[in-house]
Amino acid sequence: MLLKILKSFAIVIVLIAATTAAGIVLPRPMWRDDPTPGDVRRRILVLSNPIHTDIAVPADADILARFGFLRDGALDLDDPNLRYIIFGWGGRSFYTETPTWPDLKAMPVFKSFSLDNSVMHVSLAGDIPLDHPSVMAVDVGEEGYRRLLGFVLGSFTEQVGKPMPLAGFSYGENDAFFEAEGYFNAFLGCNTWTAAALRQAGLVSGWWTALPWLLRASLWLHNDQAVFADEAASGNLP
Repeated sequence: MLLKILKSFAIVIVLIAATTAAGIVLPRPMWRDDPTPGDVRRRILVLSNPIHTDIAVPADADILARFGFLRDGALDLDDPNLRYIIFGWGGRSFYTETPTWPDLKAMPVFKSFSLDNSVMHVSLAGDIPLDHPSVMAVDVGEEGYRRLLGFVLGSFTEQVGKPMPLAGFSYGENDAFFEAEGYFNAFLGCNTWTAAALRQAGLVSGWWTALPWLLRASLWLHNDQAVFADEAASGNLP
C-alpha cells in the first residue's frame, strides 16, 4: 500500500514538473511579427511579488486623458508626484480582502481555487526604481503599446457607459478597485492576465504562466533580449 502511495505521489510530482516546464517552454503565440524598423519604443514595467504581477505605464498626458474615469475611484490623477499608473486584474474575494499576508482568510483562498468574480486594481505611484528585483522594464513598439492599453481598458466592466469603482474597497489613499470582465481562478488568474496583456504588446510568453516566476522566465526565453536591456545590466533577469 505504501509503495502504491509513493508511486502515485511521484507521478503527480512528475506531471506538475512537466506541466510547469511546458508552460515556460511552449511559446504563445507560436510566432509574432518583427517590430517595424525605427518604430518608437515605449517603456512599461512588469511588477512582481511572490504570487502576483501588475503592469505599470508612465502617467503621461495621453494616459491621464484615456483613463480619466479613475477619478471616480477617488484617485488623484493631478498629483504632481505621479509618475506611473499600475494595473492588475484578480479575484474579487482574495484581492479585496487580502491587503497584507496577515489578512489572509480561508474563504478568499477557497474562492481563488474555485471560481470568483474579478476586479481591476489600480494604483498610483511615483518614481519606481528600475533596478529593484521586483521590477522588469520592457520596451515595446508604439502599435503594441496601443494594443496593450486597449486590452487593459477592455478589462474594466462598463456600467452606464463607463467603468465603475467598488465603493469602500481600497488598500490606501492611492489605489482603488473597479468592476472587471471575466471570472477568476488561480490556475488562470492574475499572471495569465498579465501575460495576455504583454502578448497584445507584441511579446511572446509561455503557454501557461500561473506564477510570476513562470511569466518572467518565459518572457526572457522567448523574446529579444534587447527589450530587457536594463534588467540585463542590473541582474534582474531570471
